[in-house]
Amino acid sequence: MENWPIGIFDSGVGGLTVVREIKRMLPRAPIIYFGDTARTPYGIKSRKTLIRYAIEDADFLISKGARIIVIACHSAASTATAELRRYLDLPVFEVVSPSVTQACAITRNGRIGIMGTRATVASGVYPELIPAKLPSATVVQQACPLLVPLVEEGWLKRRETRMIVKGYLRPLKNQGVDTLVLGCTHYPLLKPIITAKAGRKIRVVDPSEEVAKSVREFILGMGGEMDFHRETSSTGEKRDRFYLSDLAPHTAEIVKRFLGEQVVLEEVIV
Repeated sequence: MENWPIGIFDSGVGGLTVVREIKRMLPRAPIIYFGDTARTPYGIKSRKTLIRYAIEDADFLISKGARIIVIACHSAASTATAELRRYLDLPVFEVVSPSVTQACAITRNGRIGIMGTRATVASGVYPELIPAKLPSATVVQQACPLLVPLVEEGWLKRRETRMIVKGYLRPLKNQGVDTLVLGCTHYPLLKPIITAKAGRKIRVVDPSEEVAKSVREFILGMGGEMDFHRETSSTGEKRDRFYLSDLAPHTAEIVKRFLGEQVVLEEVIV
């Protein structure tokens, strides 16, 4: 079967947690990543602009050979998924729906917590989608604006970070949630702290894991890992490629923190 590279886009580098999970579940799958760091954040943009950005990002990935598109940005996923699926004749996956499905499946008391950026919380996507799937559910949201900069600064094990996470979790725990969705692709890097502070009674849903599972199930349903056994293409091109629309001096360090390895980054204009 034809080799289908997986194209993943985000407004920045947070979507690299999705890359990491897909590489873990499909280690031989070719990855093409685009982080729109020149136009981040997407959360403050209008619906019209978000749809335009999503189409431009997807078109760029397709021009580089992507045959599957993954929206690794919560703002774009909640706003532009339907339009992108109408526009493209390719499989399109996103980070919100799989997390909703998993949260509704594992909750015991129907009280589901959301930790997200201010933009994701304000979008109302989770309070809209969760009751549509589980009418008895109660959704409790908590904006966590300090977590993204803490992740990008590399404060993953600092005492200050543990205290801030504990503070953000307190109102969710006080309202009795038993399931917690990490509503930002930066947050999986803080998952050990979040899980520890949430306690054993709260199950944590990681959007990066859930969308990676969806992609893996699709690929297996199409007949296995396709032609993912080749380390390079027939032209000798490297398997994984990483593109950013703005490459700042510290970006390579942040990318290494997300992926756990050094990769070659290429700056492009979309």
